[in-house]
Amino acid sequence: MSAYAPGKAQPSFDKQYVRDYLESIGWNKQPPAPALPADVIEKTTEKYLEAFTLITGKELTW
Repeated sequence: MSAYAPGKAQPSFDKQYVRDYLESIGWNKQPPAPALPADVIEKTTEKYLEAFTLITGKELTW
C-alpha cells in the first residue's frame, strides 16, 4: 500500500466511521442501535470496497 509509513497511523479498513459516529452522538451501546445517516453508510461502504480491491485486485461495483 502506497500510504504505508512506519511509525505513523495507518489507513483504517474497518468500521471506524460507524464507531466515530456512534461515539459522537453519545450512544450508550444498548439496543436498539440508532439508525445510521447515509454519509456514514456511504463512507463505510467505500472503505470495504477499497479493501476488497486491494486484497483481490478486482473491482467490485455497487
